[in-house]
Amino acid sequence: MTEKKRRFNWLLLVPPLAFLGLAGAFYAGLNRESPDELPSAFAGRTAPAIALPPIEGADWPAPSDDMLTAEGVKLVNFWASWCAPCRIEHPLLMQLADSGVTIIGVNYKDQPAAARGFLDELGNPYTAVGADTTGRKGIDWGLYGVPETFVIDAEGKVLLRYPGPVTPEIFERRFAPLLTE
Repeated sequence: MTEKKRRFNWLLLVPPLAFLGLAGAFYAGLNRESPDELPSAFAGRTAPAIALPPIEGADWPAPSDDMLTAEGVKLVNFWASWCAPCRIEHPLLMQLADSGVTIIGVNYKDQPAAARGFLDELGNPYTAVGADTTGRKGIDWGLYGVPETFVIDAEGKVLLRYPGPVTPEIFERRFAPLLTE
């Protein structure tokens, strides 16, 4: 009887090696210094245009491009009525507006009646608020989702991009130092 020579099939190593590679990538991602940070192509650069039409049926002023270079540091906040985290950050935005912080609102891919209802119910913290019904402004700003907030200086440069709801702790740590400059 002849013995068949067994050859090692290298393809058997592909699944375990792929698994180890993915596990390593996930582990590295979980241990980043700032997991809430996503890169922004605009940090330190001039903010994209912000001119938008008003929310249909609303009498609030709409944002214009010259608002980005108005005196002082301001926030640009992308939000939507269908966004649960937007409700979480809204009371803080109201407090900031009451304390004199300029906040420009961009209503992202929303129905006009729903957007108006959201602000009628919770209050309007925005100096100006416009409707980005197609999502084009969001693309121009490199938006990942809503809510997302940008800090803009008096020259119209992006100082910070923050994805997700702004909480009091995040505000004190990340935003407050920029607003006092």
